[in-house]
Amino acid sequence: MILKPLRTLALIASFSTLLTACVTTASINNDAAHNYAQVKQQAQAQNAVDTSSTTAKRIHTVFNQMKPYAEKANKTGVPFQWEITVLKSNERNAWAMPGGKMAFYTGLVDALNLTNDEIAVVMGHEMAHALEEHGKSNRTFSTVTGVLAQVGSIALQTQGIQTNYGGVDLVGTLADLGLNKPFSRSQETEADEVGLMLMAQAGYNPEAAPTLWEKMSKAKGTSDSGLASLASTHPSNASRQENLARLVPKAKAIYQARQ
Repeated sequence: MILKPLRTLALIASFSTLLTACVTTASINNDAAHNYAQVKQQAQAQNAVDTSSTTAKRIHTVFNQMKPYAEKANKTGVPFQWEITVLKSNERNAWAMPGGKMAFYTGLVDALNLTNDEIAVVMGHEMAHALEEHGKSNRTFSTVTGVLAQVGSIALQTQGIQTNYGGVDLVGTLADLGLNKPFSRSQETEADEVGLMLMAQAGYNPEAAPTLWEKMSKAKGTSDSGLASLASTHPSNASRQENLARLVPKAKAIYQARQ
């Protein structure tokens, strides 16, 4: 009775090992570059790429000033081909793909009336995601937690315990809330912290970091509840603001040392 489930678990574990072994920085960066080219092509076809507005020029200025410091901070062993595309959109967003492929939405700057220092806060955060290889970590971690969820389900089922109620996979849900989302929130915190030091090195005032999240909270219009934070892949705005404020003195020393 137990031999079959154990054999299944062994096969799952072996498959997981093969998947994670195949994930390399170079392969992920190449995949990202391919996908990024497609995103750019689509945006250009929709006339959504902004290269001439005052907002776009400011974003590019911050990017170009921070890029040399991001290149120095790259410890992955694989050179990044840093690139940024400014998208004309009311959406308040920015993102970075593995290998340094980035996008910045004009709506984020215009709606929140961001200063160049505040743009640098966001820029540093997104650069940090790429530098810390969070894309690679996410792929590996998701594979591992997926295996753990399957192991848990099989183990419970062999004991006659139901794991699916009303179409909801309880084990998978618990793995998501208990492992995946906290892992993602820890990545966001790490990106905040690494990005803060990066912007300071590049000559942007780190005191802008807490004010950015104050603006974000006001724009959101509602406070983050504990339940919302639990179900979110991001820390609450208030917790991010508090953590960044704690680190400002350290970053300010770096910023002042280059003045």
